[in-house]
Amino acid sequence: MRLFGISIHIIVALYFAVHAVRSHQNMYWLLILFLFPGLGSVVYFFAVYLPALRESRGARAATRAITQLVDPNRAVREARAAFDRAPTVDHRMRLGAALLEAGQPAEALQHYEAAANGPFASDPALLQGLARAQFAVGNAAAAQATLEKLFAASPMARQQPDPALLYARALAATGAAGTRAAFEQALTCASDAAPRCLFADWLAAQPDESDRQRARALYGDIVHDAKHWPRHAREYNREWLQRAQAALGQ
Repeated sequence: MRLFGISIHIIVALYFAVHAVRSHQNMYWLLILFLFPGLGSVVYFFAVYLPALRESRGARAATRAITQLVDPNRAVREARAAFDRAPTVDHRMRLGAALLEAGQPAEALQHYEAAANGPFASDPALLQGLARAQFAVGNAAAAQATLEKLFAASPMARQQPDPALLYARALAATGAAGTRAAFEQALTCASDAAPRCLFADWLAAQPDESDRQRARALYGDIVHDAKHWPRHAREYNREWLQRAQAALGQ
C-alpha cells in the first residue's frame, strides 16, 4: 500500500514536470518535483498549474461566453464608464479589449492606436491587443508588423499561444514565406484544436501532396480527440471540429 502511494506521487510529479518543461517554467521546479514528489506537486499545483489553468484559452472563453449570455454589453459598458471617468492608458486598453470581444474591432483599433502613440508603445499587452484589432479589421500586414515589434520587445511572447497563432495567421493572410515555421511554432505553444485546424487549412491549400496528407492527419487528430472531450471542450472547439469533419467529408 505504501509503495502504491509513492508511485502515485511519482506519477503526479512526472505529469507536472512535463507541464513545467512544455510551459517553459524555471528548471528549479524539476528539482523540487523530483526531490519532494508529494509536497513539490502540491506546491506546483497551486503556484503554477492552477493559475495557468484559470488563464487558459478554454477557461477565458467559457467565462466570456457566460458573461455574454447574461449581459452581453456589460464589459463594454463598464470599460467605457471607467475610461470616461479616467482616460488612462490602462482604461483605454481595457475598453479596446472589451470592444474586440463584443465584435467592434474598428472602434477597438482606434483606442489601441491612440494608446500606442504614448509612452507605453512597447507594452506587450498593448501590442498584442493592437495586433488583434488590426487583424480583425483585415489589416494582416499591420498585425504582422505589430507582432514582430512585440516579439522584439518581449521574446517570451513567441512562446505564448495567442500571439504565436495570431502571427501565423497574419503571415498566412499575407502569403509570407515564414508561414509554415510560424504555424509549427504555434503548435508547440498550444496543442488545442484551433492551431491544428488553421494549420491544416493552410496545408490543404498547398500544392505539395505531402502537405495535403499532413492536413488530413491534423484534421483526423481533431476528430479523434473530440471523442474524449468533455462537454465544455466540445462547445469551445465546435467551430474547429465542424471544419475538420467537413474537410474529411464526415
